[in-house]
Amino acid sequence: MSTRADSLAAGHRASGGRMTLDAHAAAAIASEAGQVLLETRAAFTDDVEGKERGKRGDAAAQARIAQLLAERFPDDAVLSEEATDTDARLSAERVWIIDPLDGTREYSEGRAEWAVHVALWERGDLTAAAVAIPGEDLVLDTSSVTPPPASAAQVRLAVSRSRPPSISEWVRAGLDAQLVPMGSAGVKIAAVVRGQVDAYVHAGGQYQWDSAAPVALARAAGLHTSRIDGSPLLYNGADPYLPDLVVCRPELASRILDLIAHATDHGETP
Repeated sequence: MSTRADSLAAGHRASGGRMTLDAHAAAAIASEAGQVLLETRAAFTDDVEGKERGKRGDAAAQARIAQLLAERFPDDAVLSEEATDTDARLSAERVWIIDPLDGTREYSEGRAEWAVHVALWERGDLTAAAVAIPGEDLVLDTSSVTPPPASAAQVRLAVSRSRPPSISEWVRAGLDAQLVPMGSAGVKIAAVVRGQVDAYVHAGGQYQWDSAAPVALARAAGLHTSRIDGSPLLYNGADPYLPDLVVCRPELASRILDLIAHATDHGETP
């Protein structure tokens, strides 16, 4: 005779199984979009330059992701950097949050530090996600990530190669950290997940699609994720703007947030 506890346990197993299936689907979609991006870039001729390369890559990856989501999850809503946003997602139970090409500069320059983000928001929270880094032939998803290995003696702080926010200097100084310049936001957060760096602090402008998938990975790996004021990162909000974040090892979170608060108190702007 089954008990209520048995029913609850079965429900948790079913939920976990669905989350794993969704994570695997996210990984497959991100991987396929990444392959499209590599093929698109390989076909560029010398007369295709700069931003036009990013535009073409974005369009090709968006088209493939949209096709795959429509085939596999026709009832789900989508929020994507490269698609028209509608209010329909605000009442949907499941919403895919997509960045088909995170790091257009790096992609256009022929670098490897760009990513594809595929995340699933379900009934109020991120439940599954994948980040593909095609330049490394790598796909990470929430069903398989694990806590990063032990940190180095000196804290390593990921920063933008081209536009590091001023707040990062306060954090670097306060932690006596080593700055590690990197490409896209997804690559930086994935580096924290992989144990290549210990923290990533951003302020000054991002959108939900810039961070949803890598933040889901970070949470699955047991890392701290928040806004720079310590408040939660919330997704599928009406306004897709989500300008700042902290992703780090849990033991660094309070120190980093205190340093940011101190900088803000002294008039330092992100």
